[in-house]
Amino acid sequence: MEQLLLLIFLPLAGALITAFAGKSAKIVSTVISVVSLGLALFIACNFIPNASTQFEANLPWIADLGIRFHAGIDGISMLVVLLTNLLIPIIILSSYRHDYKNPSAFYALILFMQAGLLLVFTAMDAFLFYIGWEAALIPIYFICAFWGGKDRVRINMKFFVYTIAGSLFMLMGIIYLYLQNPAHNFDIQAFYALNLDSAQQGWIFWAFFIAFAIKMPIFPFHTWQPDTYTAAPTQGTMLLSGIMLKMGIYGVIRWLLPIVPTGVQDWSCLAMVLSIIGIVYASLIAFTQKDAKRLVAYSSIAHVGLISAGIFALNQQGLQGAMVQMLSHGINVVGLFFVLDIIFSRTKTNKIEELGGIAKSAPQLAIVFLIIVLGTVALPGTNGFIGEFLLLMGVYNYGIWAAAIAGLTIIFGAVYMLRMYQNVMLGKTNELTITFTDIQGTEKLVLYIICALIIILGVYPKPLLHLTEASVQHLLEQVNQKLTSVK
Repeated sequence: MEQLLLLIFLPLAGALITAFAGKSAKIVSTVISVVSLGLALFIACNFIPNASTQFEANLPWIADLGIRFHAGIDGISMLVVLLTNLLIPIIILSSYRHDYKNPSAFYALILFMQAGLLLVFTAMDAFLFYIGWEAALIPIYFICAFWGGKDRVRINMKFFVYTIAGSLFMLMGIIYLYLQNPAHNFDIQAFYALNLDSAQQGWIFWAFFIAFAIKMPIFPFHTWQPDTYTAAPTQGTMLLSGIMLKMGIYGVIRWLLPIVPTGVQDWSCLAMVLSIIGIVYASLIAFTQKDAKRLVAYSSIAHVGLISAGIFALNQQGLQGAMVQMLSHGINVVGLFFVLDIIFSRTKTNKIEELGGIAKSAPQLAIVFLIIVLGTVALPGTNGFIGEFLLLMGVYNYGIWAAAIAGLTIIFGAVYMLRMYQNVMLGKTNELTITFTDIQGTEKLVLYIICALIIILGVYPKPLLHLTEASVQHLLEQVNQKLTSVK
């Protein structure tokens, strides 16, 4: 219990310290994030990969309303806890090249967001989950609003309205489930045990699904994403794409499937169709992008669409593929946005047609960028392969035509990502790229860590699969048991 409480509250305490650290904020936040990573690794090393909830904290909070500070870690949450604590120090290190105004506020907000994310990924109480869900939104809103690019006010307001609207739908669903619970509490197991009829499950499904679909995002709830990713500061984009969108994926797996399995079954066909439309639509839009950052943003929508399709296939392969791909996507997309940030800092442009020949001046950057691109397009031997393989296997078991169309994400992704790499890194240099300098210092450190993870997890993914297997299997058994009892 103590380890989990420390894991959640250390970034929160760190945010308060960093807020008053002044010019030392960068160093202070780095130290706190590395300590958090060490604690997460300690918990992972002591975690038993079975279906049980471990390191559980269950403390009274608002007793009159049946609200408890109930948090714990199983194989599903362990993976995203590791992802969060791994990416935060990488994201902070990637910012060392920038001198942001008011750095103490900037780094304090990152740590505050980390605490909110960890609350989401460990909450066993629906009210606590909602608090974490909203708490994670506040810092990213201010990061984008204060340190974003041009037109950030309009873009950020659109993002905020989208996410708040989705959150309100989810809140209505949570309150309804609370009122249906005879124990009048928000405990996740009590929600799992509720016997709701088909109509009730149907509207609860949509209340939660809209909130999660906006956060992921999947078609047609995605329209806030490309503009927000482009306008946000690079570290804000990394937080959004690397970790925050995983809140939606995790929410579907942890809360939607076990609570309303009949609703999921009734609407899974539509959810699958929306996911697959998102894959094809985002891939086709990515082909037309002239800005590399927007191309990666649409690429992310396509990859998340495949993850969503794997989840709604409702089988072991699809769910495990979704879990593994959450981790892989987070690592790869952070690497992509960091490389583009390096290129922008030296050339002041992300326009693909204005670049070229960078590999001649920066061979090390060219090599690490290629490794990240290959991981993104799921080359065998990289971290992206095993997740996409399992996802496609899960979708194939759902339906061969669904798998055939969903599989286009691999073909399309390889084409537009490798074409972007060719146009940016190869060919002739120009006046913008002739003086391009190679990576150095923290740039090397961040990119070498990311490339090492891409290769190691690609060559030896067994620990990730072993970590999640029992919990995913147990979740599916819960879902199937409830579906059988209804029949």
